[in-house]
Amino acid sequence: MMVRVILQNLTWQEVDALSREIVVVIPTGAVEQHGTHLPLVTDSLIAGRIAEEAEKRHSKDVLLTPCLWLGASAHHLGYSGTLSADFPTYQGAIKSVIESLVPHGFRKFVVVNGHGGNIDPIGVALRELKHTREELLLCNFCYFLQIQEQLAAILDGPDKGMHHADEAEASLVLHLSPQLVKKDKLRDDGLKPPVAGMVHNFKELSEEGSIGYASLATAEKGIRIFEAAVSALETTILALASGYRLTAYPAK
Repeated sequence: MMVRVILQNLTWQEVDALSREIVVVIPTGAVEQHGTHLPLVTDSLIAGRIAEEAEKRHSKDVLLTPCLWLGASAHHLGYSGTLSADFPTYQGAIKSVIESLVPHGFRKFVVVNGHGGNIDPIGVALRELKHTREELLLCNFCYFLQIQEQLAAILDGPDKGMHHADEAEASLVLHLSPQLVKKDKLRDDGLKPPVAGMVHNFKELSEEGSIGYASLATAEKGIRIFEAAVSALETTILALASGYRLTAYPAK
């Protein structure tokens, strides 16, 4: 029988007995508004399920932590129900999980992120850790950035990336937890800034809290996106578990 390696279900002795070559996978998302059609837990739900599936397929290589559900979501606070940590608090949570395990010999960590607002603070937190602990292997794995080519092939709408409560995210939730989707409220929404790099709160960009073509979402697309994300995470996990090595650029 397969033994699942889920941190909160183990005793301290079972954790202590694990190989220190195991990869600690830390899912993180948010509890924030996702338009009128998706639940507040969307980002945490997706990141958590991707991480759980990877652990299920590679239990001997993965130690899965609970999902850090409180994200850096201040730009969504204009909509009711959104919960947000400030940057130092969120970065501290990421660092605290890792720093709790490092003294016991764990050194390989993958943060599986499902929320765009977390990308920068996770990156800063991991860079700070790496600065003081060079022996650590630290990966900032934002699932939708890892599968951009697959998304472009799967999505039908004119925008081939992932935004917010859009065709891609709604498809994922239709696959993972269809009972949480308000199907009668799926709608297209959102404005695009005229230049890249602008910083906006979500109330400036969206009427009802979403950006993209949610009306095109289907569970079948969600299955394909989910499998692409899990596969990308599997590749990352196996690279760290099998003896991570840098390689030279090919000769000219």
